Amino acid sequence: MTALSRRAFIGTSSALALAWGIPRGVMGSALAQPLEPNIQAPTTLNQTILQRSVAQKNNFHTLLPFSGEPYLPRFDVLGKSAKASRANSRRSLAYLGHMTDIHIQDTQSPARLQAAAGSPEPNIIPGGFRPQEALTIHVQAAMLATINAAKYSPVTGAPMAALLNTGDTADQHSELELQWSIQCMDGLTVTPNSGAPGVYDGPQVWDDATYAFHPDGGPGNTRYDDYGFPLVPGMMTAAVSEPVPSQGSPVPWYTTYGNHDTLYNGVFPIDPALQSLAVGQRKAVTWQALLSNSFEGWANDPTVFTRLENTLKTQFGQDSGSRTVPSDPGRKLFEQAWFMQAHFDTPDKPGPVGHGFTQNNLDTGETWYKADIGPNLRLFGLDTCNQVMGADGAVPEDQFIWLEGELAQAKKDNVLCMILSHHNSLTLENGALSVFGPNQRLIHAEEFVSMLHKYPNMIAWVNGHTHINTIIAHPKPDGDGGFWEVTTASCIDFPQQQQMFEIVDNQDGTMSIFTTVLDHLSPPTWEQDDLSVTGLASLSRTLAANDWFADPLMRRGSAYDRNCELLLPAPFDLSQITDAQLEKTNAARAAALIAGEMKTS
Repeated sequence: MTALSRRAFIGTSSALALAWGIPRGVMGSALAQPLEPNIQAPTTLNQTILQRSVAQKNNFHTLLPFSGEPYLPRFDVLGKSAKASRANSRRSLAYLGHMTDIHIQDTQSPARLQAAAGSPEPNIIPGGFRPQEALTIHVQAAMLATINAAKYSPVTGAPMAALLNTGDTADQHSELELQWSIQCMDGLTVTPNSGAPGVYDGPQVWDDATYAFHPDGGPGNTRYDDYGFPLVPGMMTAAVSEPVPSQGSPVPWYTTYGNHDTLYNGVFPIDPALQSLAVGQRKAVTWQALLSNSFEGWANDPTVFTRLENTLKTQFGQDSGSRTVPSDPGRKLFEQAWFMQAHFDTPDKPGPVGHGFTQNNLDTGETWYKADIGPNLRLFGLDTCNQVMGADGAVPEDQFIWLEGELAQAKKDNVLCMILSHHNSLTLENGALSVFGPNQRLIHAEEFVSMLHKYPNMIAWVNGHTHINTIIAHPKPDGDGGFWEVTTASCIDFPQQQQMFEIVDNQDGTMSIFTTVLDHLSPPTWEQDDLSVTGLASLSRTLAANDWFADPLMRRGSAYDRNCELLLPAPFDLSQITDAQLEKTNAARAAALIAGEMKTS
């Protein structure tokens, strides 16, 4: 401590020790240590994970560790170069984590669309089937392990303040999927299985599901054998029977809706027939059964009655190309409001209760919010998802008006602002409206960005959706400042990376946002027969790197979309934020981390 007087330091450490149940000596000793960059944190600054240049077998590439990537400065918003001396004077204002597009999947649900991958157009429903789809909780837990190991900044050593989740948590809108993910965030152990205990009953063990990867081999695995995928006997049993422990989020975490949390498969509206299918006991094996029976109503007749008729045919076995599986009421597809309610059924620490949503959200049905992360940073969690149809989004006018009013107030208050949303500026163009009304105007990217340019304290827009690491500069047309937009990749598709952000004051009239990309904490190279929890996370990344429907390496983004220093002009005199105030804020954040460490030790 340097800015606090001895009396203030003792008072601060004593109050924090009492509040968090930490021995006073432990608290005082920890806070007395100067902040040092956490250079040993397992980030891509120290190691990256890439494909082996030579295929192991046929077209299948394994992964290897490679050297790390340093921070690259970007001056697109600042509009000029910056002083090299800034590295000697920077102060941390907030250090944050970002998770997005976790896509937790109950792969045994009868409502899943895996069978569409067997059609003549196998990618007609993107992501309908992935070889690694049963390993999503393993990846989420491994990513949280990395975030815990990186909870002190590699730039300044500042303690982490919050973890931000920008949607697509539940892949197929299942209550089970959402509950598993929240439990993982809360540090609970999850066994990701539905239906019969300890048994995987789905296309990855059905020989007639020739579109699926069969890790145990057999006649249904021909296309994956030809590609060079390894056999992994016991993978599916291990995936659904072994409990997955999680370290949970080390800090308060906040969430938003994604299109997969709003519409079925992120695209379709949910009706009673689809709901019945989800909790039923007949699951399509072939694409003909999926399209001709389970989803015939969508193709031929949009009425609820036709869809219900086809669902009854499916459930009572009058269809061909389907199998009977154990039903599970936990597979229920959740209502929009239940998504918010589920985030209240969690511990108050690390919190916050509701994870951004408040009682007002539950009472009004509004799906957006604001939250202060300390005294100097305000988050705005938006819901950009279209409620009618389609994967891409827009900003509804009520949120647009609300946000502009809040940004104006934050400007008066000299508070820095960040926006959280699922969609980014490249996918904010969905204009679908309900035919039944009433409707409100939908704001698309150009108008939205133009409004944000009015408020210099709006420094960053954080989002996901595209599963590609992307950083876009939004300089103002007149060249006087602007903001940065950072899109983080996903946990389901390669490279299965997430991200950390640190906002710093360079004390020279500029500020920087450091973006640090994370790989999840599992072996870079999967070892044959490793069916441990971390082994399955490693296997998931390897399988994702061999997606032949896409270019997996493209999703990493360029070097200027990963580890970067994003510079911009200070929106106001940042010296108003005193060193003493920052030290008190960082002390409170460090105390929360220390309490969490003591609880798990």
